[in-house]
Amino acid sequence: MINGQVFRDMVLSGANAIDNEKEKINSLNVFPVPDGDTGINMSLTMQAAKKNLLTFNGDLSQCADVVASSLLRGARGNSGVILSLFFRGISKELKGLKEADTGAMARAFKNGVDSAYKAVRKPTEGTILTVMRLAADAGLENAENNSDMVLFFNCVYDAAADTLAKTPEMLPVLKQAKVVDAGGKGLLTIFEGMLSVIRGEGIIESSESESVEEAASFEEFNTEDIKFAYCTECIVDKKSDVTDAEIEAFAKVVMNAGDSDVFVDDTDIIKVHVHTNDPGKVLSAAVTCGALATVKVENMKLQHSNAVVEQQGGETASSEPKIAEPEKKYGFVSVAVGEGICEFFRDLVVDFVVEGCQTMNPSTEDIISAVYKTPSEVVFVLPNNKNIYMAAKQAAEIIEEKQVVVIRTTSVPQGISSMLAFDEGASVEENTDNMKAAKDSVFTASMTFAARDSVFENSEIHEGQILGLVEGKVTYVEDTRNACMEKLASDLKDHSYITVFYGSDVEESEAEEMSEYLKSLLPDDKEVVLVNGGQPVYFYLISAE
Repeated sequence: MINGQVFRDMVLSGANAIDNEKEKINSLNVFPVPDGDTGINMSLTMQAAKKNLLTFNGDLSQCADVVASSLLRGARGNSGVILSLFFRGISKELKGLKEADTGAMARAFKNGVDSAYKAVRKPTEGTILTVMRLAADAGLENAENNSDMVLFFNCVYDAAADTLAKTPEMLPVLKQAKVVDAGGKGLLTIFEGMLSVIRGEGIIESSESESVEEAASFEEFNTEDIKFAYCTECIVDKKSDVTDAEIEAFAKVVMNAGDSDVFVDDTDIIKVHVHTNDPGKVLSAAVTCGALATVKVENMKLQHSNAVVEQQGGETASSEPKIAEPEKKYGFVSVAVGEGICEFFRDLVVDFVVEGCQTMNPSTEDIISAVYKTPSEVVFVLPNNKNIYMAAKQAAEIIEEKQVVVIRTTSVPQGISSMLAFDEGASVEENTDNMKAAKDSVFTASMTFAARDSVFENSEIHEGQILGLVEGKVTYVEDTRNACMEKLASDLKDHSYITVFYGSDVEESEAEEMSEYLKSLLPDDKEVVLVNGGQPVYFYLISAE
């Protein structure tokens, strides 16, 4: 039987296990761009639970609640959010139990999978969700005729390991890169730590005193083929007389609207996410169930750009949240990196800039804290990075004291353009639409280096080569920065106003020379502005309008 203390030790061991292996998990990267960190995100997510469990002394239900609450607020990146939802589902199934047998644990794992899948109802096979699902299925089958907890967890672990080994056959991009899924590997590592306790081998010890100091690679979740143009999200405050039939009809509209559909029917609200070509139809169906509390409609045809965050000092959002009294209607929270870029956002009257580092995306709690410190009734959040969006979205769902609108900006240029489009006299809905339209009108390019040898879209990339990214996608691979800029210039010729942010690894004189070189490659009527962004990893971030 598993009681509160055993479950506590299992989670602590899992947290230590993934912390020890985070760099290996980071290396399972199908992209060579050095700005993602699945292992680090999952490790930091688990550390949030570890911190609150060190002095815990309670029953199983209480322990599971502490874990779920800690992970929900500490989740970092897509993989961390999915992991937090898994443990949230486990907690709900274990509610009220002082201890659990194999049957109860099997049902808890299954409920954890169901909870995680609600975030991505049409997942791509070969990710952490697949590993999670098949492991839980094996556990359910095993528990039918087995009461031995060691045998049960061995079964779950073995099923997860077998599924992970098959992920390259499920995702061609993994097979091409000859790696398994990073998120799935992270989950297996956590299971390994938990299994150590069940076997009586004790808690796996952490090999490091500091959780994270070094960076690695890119997050594994990426949208490559977009069939449905608009990412549509809303939260509906249910009307008092809403019927089950109305909710079911709304759910059917969402499920038939496109793909990536999420429909969560909570007690007082309905949360919806869907990729569709007709967002109006979804929103029209939504109002049959109640009032729209928040609405986001974003053009998904623009590929994600990967702006990395690096700690620059000063105030951070990780301190104890203190809710600021509203002094105005609108406020802004932006995630940014680099002294120059952070200052740029502050000049645009952003109330709070959440700073991170290339190895550490801000957590849900970081964003919540920043929103609480913003003295306004409505807070617009600009994540400026595709891998921070889920944490920002989760923060918005947790916060009840303020209206939070997350604009799905995936790059610094998109965030800046969104701010420039804001109108103090407009409504929340009008500003959301205007900021979205401005975001979608920006062309984004960037230049970085290959962190390791890789194969991407049938082309070999060697460590140290210069990479040119267009709308977040690796498009050019060159041996010199000038050669890469020449290629990027071909994509900039149709734009009139170009801003180039140079990074911390670029000397001012070199940046000025590169700016002049870019001007020479463009027609005379184009305006090029050079800004010291101070961002790490990326030599240049380019915004064009």
